[in-house]
Amino acid sequence: MYKPLPKYLTIKESNIHGLGLFAISDIKKDVVFGISHVKDDRFDDGYIRTPLGGFFNHSDSPNCTAYVDGDFIKVKSIVGIKSGEEITVKYWLYTLS
Repeated sequence: MYKPLPKYLTIKESNIHGLGLFAISDIKKDVVFGISHVKDDRFDDGYIRTPLGGFFNHSDSPNCTAYVDGDFIKVKSIVGIKSGEEITVKYWLYTLS
């Protein structure tokens, strides 16, 4: 059964920009949240976003990383994240750093 977000994440208003992803329980370091983007050359930017990819916000001090895994971009925690914290990744319009 497909679930758009892992059970430990939710979407709500962000102080960074618009809506964001937030932890609703503590998350350990190195937890893979799932697929945020799927490679698809029919789209201008070459990817289609999943709900996970549509709501994480940018930070210069992120708590997660996005990385390419074949035809997918996945998101993984790089530190422990406390319940209530926003999920952030360092990126610039589909260019991951």
